[in-house]
Amino acid sequence: MPEAVDEMTKPDLAAAVPLSHRADGARLVAGYLDRAAQAVLADAVRAAIAAAPLYQPRMPRSGSPFSVRMTNCGALGWVSDEAGYRYQPEHPLTGAPWSPIPEIALAAWAELTGYPAPPEACLVNWYGPQAKMGLHQDRDEQAFDAPVLSLSLGDTALFRIGGTSRKSPTRTVRLASGDAVLIGGADRLAFHGIDRILPGTSTLLPEGGRINLTLRRVTPPGRTGDPVVNSGR
Repeated sequence: MPEAVDEMTKPDLAAAVPLSHRADGARLVAGYLDRAAQAVLADAVRAAIAAAPLYQPRMPRSGSPFSVRMTNCGALGWVSDEAGYRYQPEHPLTGAPWSPIPEIALAAWAELTGYPAPPEACLVNWYGPQAKMGLHQDRDEQAFDAPVLSLSLGDTALFRIGGTSRKSPTRTVRLASGDAVLIGGADRLAFHGIDRILPGTSTLLPEGGRINLTLRRVTPPGRTGDPVVNSGR
């Protein structure tokens, strides 16, 4: 862990709650970041947004706007617009490189995932009171052996997760500020989304709302060449 968070109280990682019936599937680490660590990460996110402003992604083909605003950190950023879903190294509006992934998020990746390479992308989704995210799969990556790590800040969200088919049964859990979710193993391509936000459930963000950081490894370790993947689906 970075020095700033070395002494912060951590939950027992062995107490992670499975989110599916699969032994190696998705799991929830409730309260992974304590209040002090959440504040450190929130400040880092604000700095990243100042350098790479929030924008509103759009659906492929239709151009319909998402209800969330977003930006990215890392070598690659996930982008969605009329041309499709893809990863690219620059902000779609400013053309500037993305900000580095916050150290505390990198430390969480190293501690929770056990993956032998760092994340290349960190999606930053900002949810207002009415924002939501429909059921979807994270499948624009090439490194499906790497889990997806989610860190929650701010207001509680109702998180829904199912199986690898849209018809699979789903379950809903509350994600509070500081919670971490790992989606990997047999659940790496599980459908998941955010049903709604519960406004006023956290005082971390003075402006309210929820920030979700999603860390992803896009390319297999050691791969070279053009990392931009997927032109749409």
